[in-house]
Amino acid sequence: MLVLSAHRLSSELGQWRGNTAVYTALADRIRLLVLDGRLPLGTRLPAERELAEKLGVSRTTVAAAYASLRGMGYVSSTRGSGSIVGMPGSGTPPPEDNPAGLLDFSKAALPAAPQFTEATARAVQELPAYLNGPGYDPVGLPRLRQAVADRYAERGLPTEPQQIMITLGAQHAISLLARTLLERSDSALVEAPSYPHAYEALRAAGRRLVPVSVSSGSGWDEDGMEQAFRRAGPALAYVMPDYHNPTGEVMPAGSRERLLTEAARHDTVVIADETMAELRIDGPEPVLPLAAYGSAVLIGSLGKTVWGGLRIGWIRAEPDLIGRLVQARFAHDLGTPILEQLIALELMKDYRRLLGVRAGQLARGRQHLEFLLASALPEWKVPHVNGGLSTWVNLGRPSSSQLALAARSGGLLLAAGPRFGINGVFERFLRIPFSYPAEDTEQAVRILAETWAALGPESPSRPSYLPALV
Repeated sequence: MLVLSAHRLSSELGQWRGNTAVYTALADRIRLLVLDGRLPLGTRLPAERELAEKLGVSRTTVAAAYASLRGMGYVSSTRGSGSIVGMPGSGTPPPEDNPAGLLDFSKAALPAAPQFTEATARAVQELPAYLNGPGYDPVGLPRLRQAVADRYAERGLPTEPQQIMITLGAQHAISLLARTLLERSDSALVEAPSYPHAYEALRAAGRRLVPVSVSSGSGWDEDGMEQAFRRAGPALAYVMPDYHNPTGEVMPAGSRERLLTEAARHDTVVIADETMAELRIDGPEPVLPLAAYGSAVLIGSLGKTVWGGLRIGWIRAEPDLIGRLVQARFAHDLGTPILEQLIALELMKDYRRLLGVRAGQLARGRQHLEFLLASALPEWKVPHVNGGLSTWVNLGRPSSSQLALAARSGGLLLAAGPRFGINGVFERFLRIPFSYPAEDTEQAVRILAETWAALGPESPSRPSYLPALV
């Protein structure tokens, strides 16, 4: 069981006070942390007295907040075990990800590509040739590794199939690399904001995360990045240089060179997550992959371009590291299923046309979302991105968690801005995908506009939010 300290919970809560009663505001923020996955189910909350002292409130306030959470089903309490995080219901996992029927905009994802069904049918025809084998492969089918290598060559990065390992999607690749390259005493440099599940994988393997700022319109804080390298000497750096999630920024060529120069100086392994790299809509021509500028490990996936249900990703690295990764893999899984690899191979045969279809879909979705937000919420600052699946909206005030929690009651599921940061920052921001059908996007913006209006203006009693935000 994970036992949460009062210090850790206080950091996750951020600026939690609002216009409601103190115990209600505390209960609401803890509930949001549970719903966003920032407090895992089964976690034991701090003792009432300990949390009260850390937050500077009375023990009665904390007790009332815990009682409210128990009444809603988000906390259970038993003698000797304390207050345990849970979900309303029987305590068993729900049969679906979204049993309440909410409009789920928490995922930046596309529906399956039109080519998927036909590619699957062709792959099934090839499957009998593999049925006498185990049905999975630890490094990847040679033909698929060659196809991925060829795609890198098309993008301007010559690659041999021996440099490719096929994984169970990008998240599997991130976790495998973190477990292989990090020791418990090591630090990892990360972007802030960034992909939340990458934070989780790196935290599980290393000692601490060292953040470097990325912002819409300004991109990467290069001076801050150099300082982070000098100060922390990270063993690993995790970056998303192409259509960064969630800001949509693209790292310029000069910045890529500067990053890799600093990394080489400090013996840091750089991992570039390229899951969004092939989702260009328009704008400048793509920059070469990071490994074209120096030593870097690349992660790719079909989860964003083709469909999240196709669990196929890959790692591009030097053959000696690929060998280490294959050996490390066996402790957690034995390989990637053959049928999914055959489907991926069929899709890679006409991948450029598939990407062209996706670019058209995303261009329409981006235009529609920008129009709706400009009409319904003109005070929000909506960056115009040239690729990816979402936009990182500046709300103009630190109300992201409050808005996300209220929107759930209106039927819309969104991840609050702090979900993409460390220690509760990014309360001014909200990631909104433009990859959903037009009618769903219209409904989502309508709920957001109604919820935002109901929240009312920013309370003048909360200026302490401002210094903590980026």
